[in-house]
Amino acid sequence: MKKLILAFAVMTFTLVSAQTKTNLKPTNTPMELTTFDTIKLLAPDTLGGKPLMQAISRRKSDRQFESRNLTLKHLSELLWVANGVNRANGKRTVPSSMGRYPLQTYAVLANGIYFYNPAKHQLEPVVKGDFRTLAGKQAFVDTAPLNIVFIAKGKSATDNFSAALEDSGYCAQNVYLYCASEGLKCVVRAGAKEAELLKTLGLGDNYKFIIAQTVGY
Repeated sequence: MKKLILAFAVMTFTLVSAQTKTNLKPTNTPMELTTFDTIKLLAPDTLGGKPLMQAISRRKSDRQFESRNLTLKHLSELLWVANGVNRANGKRTVPSSMGRYPLQTYAVLANGIYFYNPAKHQLEPVVKGDFRTLAGKQAFVDTAPLNIVFIAKGKSATDNFSAALEDSGYCAQNVYLYCASEGLKCVVRAGAKEAELLKTLGLGDNYKFIIAQTVGY
Protein backbone atom coordinates (compact mmCIF):
# COMPACT_ATOMS: atom_id res chain seq x y z
CA MET A 1 0.00 0.00 0.00
CA LYS A 2 2.85 2.37 0.89
CA LYS A 3 4.55 1.63 -2.43
CA LEU A 4 1.32 2.42 -4.28
CA ILE A 5 0.94 5.76 -2.46
CA LEU A 6 4.58 6.64 -3.14
CA ALA A 7 4.25 5.79 -6.83
CA PHE A 8 1.12 7.94 -7.10
CA ALA A 9 2.86 10.86 -5.40
CA VAL A 10 5.86 10.63 -7.75
CA MET A 11 3.58 10.47 -10.81
CA THR A 12 1.56 13.49 -9.60
CA PHE A 13 4.74 15.53 -8.98
CA THR A 14 6.06 14.65 -12.44
CA LEU A 15 2.83 15.71 -14.14
CA VAL A 16 2.66 19.00 -12.22
CA SER A 17 6.32 19.75 -12.97
CA ALA A 18 5.82 19.06 -16.68
CA GLN A 19 2.75 21.30 -16.76
CA THR A 20 4.63 24.10 -14.97
CA LYS A 21 7.49 23.91 -17.43
CA THR A 22 5.05 23.98 -20.34
CA ASN A 23 3.47 27.20 -19.04
CA LEU A 24 6.81 28.98 -18.63
CA LYS A 25 7.82 31.10 -21.61
CA PRO A 26 11.55 30.79 -22.37
CA THR A 27 13.45 33.99 -21.65
CA ASN A 28 15.27 33.68 -24.98
CA THR A 29 12.06 33.76 -27.04
CA PRO A 30 11.42 36.97 -29.04
CA MET A 31 8.36 38.89 -27.89
CA GLU A 32 5.12 38.60 -29.84
CA LEU A 33 3.72 42.11 -30.18
CA THR A 34 0.21 41.03 -31.15
CA THR A 35 -1.61 43.34 -28.75
CA PHE A 36 -1.04 46.95 -27.72
CA ASP A 37 -1.33 46.81 -23.95
CA THR A 38 0.72 47.57 -20.87
CA ILE A 39 3.86 45.44 -20.86
CA LYS A 40 4.74 44.21 -17.38
CA LEU A 41 8.52 44.04 -17.39
CA LEU A 42 10.60 41.40 -15.65
CA ALA A 43 12.76 42.18 -12.63
CA PRO A 44 16.39 42.58 -13.70
CA ASP A 45 18.87 39.78 -13.12
CA THR A 46 21.42 41.79 -11.17
CA LEU A 47 23.70 38.77 -10.79
CA GLY A 48 23.96 38.15 -14.53
CA GLY A 49 26.09 39.57 -17.31
CA LYS A 50 29.81 39.95 -17.86
CA PRO A 51 32.25 41.62 -15.45
CA LEU A 52 32.37 45.41 -15.80
CA MET A 53 35.84 45.61 -17.35
CA GLN A 54 34.92 43.02 -20.00
CA ALA A 55 31.76 44.96 -20.86
CA ILE A 56 33.72 48.21 -21.17
CA SER A 57 36.27 46.52 -23.44
CA ARG A 58 33.45 45.34 -25.76
CA ARG A 59 31.46 48.59 -25.82
CA LYS A 60 30.93 49.84 -29.39
CA SER A 61 28.38 51.25 -31.82
CA ASP A 62 26.63 49.23 -34.52
CA ARG A 63 24.40 50.35 -37.35
CA GLN A 64 23.14 47.04 -38.73
CA PHE A 65 20.33 45.30 -36.89
CA GLU A 66 18.13 42.26 -37.36
CA SER A 67 14.40 42.97 -37.43
CA ARG A 68 13.42 40.22 -34.95
CA ASN A 69 11.94 41.42 -31.69
CA LEU A 70 13.87 41.50 -28.46
CA THR A 71 13.14 39.01 -25.69
CA LEU A 72 11.12 40.25 -22.73
CA LYS A 73 14.22 39.77 -20.55
CA HIS A 74 16.35 42.01 -22.75
CA LEU A 75 13.63 44.64 -23.13
CA SER A 76 13.01 44.66 -19.38
CA GLU A 77 16.65 45.03 -18.43
CA LEU A 78 17.38 47.62 -21.12
CA LEU A 79 14.71 49.96 -19.78
CA TRP A 80 15.83 49.36 -16.20
CA VAL A 81 19.49 50.14 -16.85
CA ALA A 82 18.51 53.16 -18.94
CA ASN A 83 16.38 54.94 -16.35
CA GLY A 84 14.97 52.48 -13.84
CA VAL A 85 14.65 52.51 -10.06
CA ASN A 86 17.36 50.62 -8.19
CA ARG A 87 16.71 51.67 -4.58
CA ALA A 88 13.79 51.67 -2.16
CA ASN A 89 13.89 55.48 -1.98
CA GLY A 90 12.98 55.73 -5.68
CA LYS A 91 16.39 56.80 -6.92
CA ARG A 92 17.53 55.55 -10.32
CA THR A 93 20.23 53.53 -12.03
CA VAL A 94 21.60 56.85 -13.33
CA PRO A 95 22.62 59.99 -11.43
CA SER A 96 20.73 63.26 -11.79
CA SER A 97 21.57 66.66 -10.35
CA MET A 98 19.52 67.24 -7.17
CA GLY A 99 17.51 64.12 -7.96
CA ARG A 100 15.41 65.92 -10.58
CA TYR A 101 15.42 63.20 -13.26
CA PRO A 102 14.21 65.47 -16.07
CA LEU A 103 14.24 62.74 -18.70
CA GLN A 104 11.20 60.73 -19.77
CA THR A 105 11.91 57.44 -21.50
CA TYR A 106 9.91 56.09 -24.43
CA ALA A 107 10.25 52.73 -26.17
CA VAL A 108 9.42 52.81 -29.88
CA LEU A 109 8.53 49.24 -30.86
CA ALA A 110 7.13 47.74 -34.04
CA ASN A 111 3.55 47.97 -32.80
CA GLY A 112 3.59 51.37 -31.12
CA ILE A 113 5.21 53.83 -28.74
CA TYR A 114 5.25 53.10 -25.01
CA PHE A 115 6.09 55.27 -22.01
CA TYR A 116 8.46 53.66 -19.52
CA ASN A 117 7.12 54.05 -15.98
CA PRO A 118 10.21 53.57 -13.77
CA ALA A 119 8.26 53.42 -10.50
CA LYS A 120 6.12 50.52 -11.75
CA HIS A 121 8.79 49.10 -14.08
CA GLN A 122 6.37 48.73 -16.95
CA LEU A 123 5.77 50.01 -20.47
CA GLU A 124 2.51 51.90 -20.84
CA PRO A 125 0.95 52.27 -24.31
CA VAL A 126 0.85 55.80 -25.72
CA VAL A 127 0.08 55.53 -29.44
CA LYS A 128 -0.53 52.44 -31.53
CA GLY A 129 1.20 51.90 -34.89
CA ASP A 130 4.66 51.56 -36.36
CA PHE A 131 6.31 54.95 -35.79
CA ARG A 132 9.92 53.80 -35.83
CA THR A 133 10.67 56.05 -38.79
CA LEU A 134 10.06 59.07 -36.50
CA ALA A 135 12.71 57.93 -34.02
CA GLY A 136 15.63 58.69 -36.33
CA LYS A 137 16.84 59.73 -39.75
CA GLN A 138 18.89 56.67 -40.74
CA ALA A 139 17.39 53.71 -42.59
CA PHE A 140 18.29 51.13 -39.94
CA VAL A 141 16.03 52.89 -37.41
CA ASP A 142 12.92 51.91 -39.41
CA THR A 143 13.35 48.15 -38.93
CA ALA A 144 15.33 47.78 -35.68
CA PRO A 145 13.27 46.17 -32.90
CA LEU A 146 13.78 48.95 -30.34
CA ASN A 147 14.45 52.66 -30.36
CA ILE A 148 14.76 54.21 -26.92
CA VAL A 149 13.87 57.90 -26.99
CA PHE A 150 14.73 60.31 -24.19
CA ILE A 151 12.54 63.41 -23.94
CA ALA A 152 12.71 66.24 -21.40
CA LYS A 153 9.97 68.50 -20.10
CA GLY A 154 10.64 72.17 -19.42
CA LYS A 155 8.60 75.17 -18.36
CA SER A 156 8.78 76.54 -21.88
CA ALA A 157 10.34 75.82 -25.27
CA THR A 158 13.23 78.17 -24.44
CA ASP A 159 14.19 76.44 -21.20
CA ASN A 160 17.79 75.46 -20.56
CA PHE A 161 17.85 71.68 -21.06
CA SER A 162 21.51 71.26 -20.08
CA ALA A 163 20.66 69.01 -17.11
CA ALA A 164 18.67 66.71 -19.37
CA LEU A 165 21.52 66.58 -21.87
CA GLU A 166 23.92 65.64 -19.09
CA ASP A 167 21.59 62.92 -17.76
CA SER A 168 21.09 61.45 -21.22
CA GLY A 169 24.80 60.65 -21.37
CA TYR A 170 24.52 58.50 -18.26
CA CYS A 171 21.45 56.72 -19.62
CA ALA A 172 23.05 56.03 -22.98
CA GLN A 173 26.27 54.69 -21.48
CA ASN A 174 24.34 52.32 -19.20
CA VAL A 175 22.57 50.95 -22.27
CA TYR A 176 25.87 50.62 -24.14
CA LEU A 177 27.47 48.64 -21.30
CA TYR A 178 24.43 46.39 -20.91
CA CYS A 179 24.44 45.66 -24.64
CA ALA A 180 28.16 44.86 -24.53
CA SER A 181 27.51 42.49 -21.63
CA GLU A 182 24.55 40.74 -23.32
CA GLY A 183 25.90 40.58 -26.87
CA LEU A 184 23.37 43.10 -28.20
CA LYS A 185 24.00 45.84 -30.75
CA CYS A 186 23.27 49.52 -30.13
CA VAL A 187 24.07 53.03 -31.26
CA VAL A 188 23.25 56.42 -29.74
CA ARG A 189 21.83 59.10 -32.04
CA ALA A 190 21.39 62.84 -31.70
CA GLY A 191 18.72 63.20 -34.37
CA ALA A 192 15.08 62.24 -34.95
CA LYS A 193 12.06 63.66 -36.73
CA GLU A 194 11.54 65.71 -33.61
CA ALA A 195 8.52 67.87 -34.38
CA GLU A 196 6.51 64.98 -35.82
CA LEU A 197 7.54 62.66 -33.01
CA LEU A 198 6.47 65.09 -30.28
CA LYS A 199 3.18 65.74 -32.08
CA THR A 200 2.51 62.01 -32.38
CA LEU A 201 3.14 61.63 -28.64
CA GLY A 202 0.78 64.50 -27.92
CA LEU A 203 3.49 66.55 -26.21
CA GLY A 204 3.53 70.36 -26.25
CA ASP A 205 6.20 72.93 -27.08
CA ASN A 206 7.68 72.69 -23.58
CA TYR A 207 8.96 69.17 -24.37
CA LYS A 208 12.24 68.60 -26.14
CA PHE A 209 13.76 65.55 -27.81
CA ILE A 210 17.22 64.96 -26.30
CA ILE A 211 18.71 61.78 -27.79
CA ALA A 212 17.70 58.32 -29.01
CA GLN A 213 19.33 54.92 -28.94
CA THR A 214 18.72 52.03 -31.31
CA VAL A 215 19.07 48.49 -29.94
CA GLY A 216 18.77 45.05 -31.48
CA TYR A 217 20.54 41.85 -32.49
